[in-house]
Amino acid sequence: MVRSLCFSFGVVLSMIGLAAQRPLPKAILIDGHNDYPWALREHDPARDLDTLDISKPQPSIMTDIARLKAGGVGGQFWSVYVPVELQGQSAVTATLEQIDIVHRMMRKYPGTFELALTAEDVERIHARGKIASMIGMEGGHSIDNSLANLRMFFRLGARYMTLTHTANTPWADSANGPVEHHGLTPFGEAVVKEMNWLGMLVDLSHVSPETMAAAIRVSEAPVIFSHSDARALNDHIRNVPDDILKMLPENGGVVMVTFVPGFVSAKMNAWNSLSKDEQARQPMPKVTVREVADHIDHIKTIAGIDHIGIGSDFDGITQQIPDLNDVSKYPVLETELARRGYKDADLRKIMGENVLRAWRQAEQVSKRLQAERGPSTMLGPKQAATTPAAGPIEITIERTACFGVCPDYKVSIKGDGTVTYEGHQFVRVTGTRTWRIDPAAVAALASEMQQAGYFDLQDEYVARVTDNPTTWTSLTMSGRTKRIKDYVAGPPKLKEIESKIDQVSGVKQYVSPDRKDDDALWSAAADGDARAITALLAAGADAKQVRGEDGVSVVMQAAASGDAESVRMLIDAGGDPALRDRGGRNAADRARDGIEMVRVHPERNLVQATGRPRQYELILKLLTEE
Repeated sequence: MVRSLCFSFGVVLSMIGLAAQRPLPKAILIDGHNDYPWALREHDPARDLDTLDISKPQPSIMTDIARLKAGGVGGQFWSVYVPVELQGQSAVTATLEQIDIVHRMMRKYPGTFELALTAEDVERIHARGKIASMIGMEGGHSIDNSLANLRMFFRLGARYMTLTHTANTPWADSANGPVEHHGLTPFGEAVVKEMNWLGMLVDLSHVSPETMAAAIRVSEAPVIFSHSDARALNDHIRNVPDDILKMLPENGGVVMVTFVPGFVSAKMNAWNSLSKDEQARQPMPKVTVREVADHIDHIKTIAGIDHIGIGSDFDGITQQIPDLNDVSKYPVLETELARRGYKDADLRKIMGENVLRAWRQAEQVSKRLQAERGPSTMLGPKQAATTPAAGPIEITIERTACFGVCPDYKVSIKGDGTVTYEGHQFVRVTGTRTWRIDPAAVAALASEMQQAGYFDLQDEYVARVTDNPTTWTSLTMSGRTKRIKDYVAGPPKLKEIESKIDQVSGVKQYVSPDRKDDDALWSAAADGDARAITALLAAGADAKQVRGEDGVSVVMQAAASGDAESVRMLIDAGGDPALRDRGGRNAADRARDGIEMVRVHPERNLVQATGRPRQYELILKLLTEE
């Protein structure tokens, strides 16, 4: 077991088909940032670990236990991120819930994970063959301007906190926000000092350069950047400028290089800034492991080898680097660095020793400070209201009838999680119903709509056709309200927003499926189009469909496509993977056919909808014990 959590360079080379070289001495790989806890919350607002059980293959996400072990992970900082749309007590509560997920992970998988509260714990847990698990808070809004909250989060296991996320706090400027404080306010400095007192690492990913510089000046302990790259290679606001890198040798801090394609590649950064229409005319740039290694080279040149770590951001990203697309792929990066001449000692530092050294120094600073003073009683800015500081959130969708077949209903979602449904005609349930969903899911949906440019869309999109429903949507947040009429002609991103509102609200159980959605589901399954399947299922399409003429199910259709996520979603929506067609064959047989087809015709190994490699082996594991 211990070997599976340690790197052996000869094994790494054999994994990727290279000639064996001398073995690399064992090292603990520590990743600074993984968002599995939020991925679970998005998958299931109740946060039930059984619904996304990582003891089993989980092709829909980037993390599961088998792949963690294959990647050689010895220590993992689990992010307990909550969106900035949650403020005040709502943010505190949601953060507690995310921390609870990590603690429940330790209980559910005791043979794999153990909570690490000190640098020494990491080494002890790793020596026992387990993955040391640490908690990282992603955003100072989680403490609601309270040093007491900060201290209690530390007591619960949090060992770093990112000072901001994508919006300013009342005491620190974010990379995304306007210049408000020019770094840190006096209370912001007190937060850094109290983190030093606790022995909690100060994380400067997401903050503005002025905040980075201010925090480094104030901090008596090394800082970290849990998931950032070098700004000199890609001028992205989330990356670290050279003048900040030059401050790290004196401070002792560590930049944990991330695998986010838009942070790694200047070309991808530029492509992401294009409009959807412009992106459709230009192929997406391909980002490689070599570009990640370039960032490591640059940080080594400017700051030195002692100031580099790894912070993937797996399960917190929507784009992927093909060479580094899940937690099994760290050896690919290690091999690239070894190819560039990095010595064994250098690789050990990058993979984990540097961040452990920074953590130990923070613990030593804490011991000294706690001998000198007690906890700070400084009061922060007036605590945020329990509703988001940006104002109330409300999201609505209203669909009208179309010649007696289309569901006619309205759904309103409030920021506190209250959902109100009004069923009018051609729905399963008429009348009014009210239920509650996770407020964090509402905040995340509102943020997603805003980031998708909802407020910049036209007020109406109308086509000169008949026999189609009109869909009205609206969003209220940050003191703004937008209402959009969509009669057929709305752009794809508006259609995606409409489907997402239905999905998040949970209205599907009350609305009759549209027959056209059922038909479209067959086409999406054949293409392996998981995104379209998500939208169609949310609109009420039936995952249990079987063709009468041959007994083929929609799950079989998806299995033949080679897209594992499509298969998983259909099964989760009620599709039966064990059904057999009139020839006695099931979905697993389709996956076996696909494996043979790719062996004979490797040129056909691409999913039609995405252009990604087909995943027949994963599908077979999903459907059987093979």
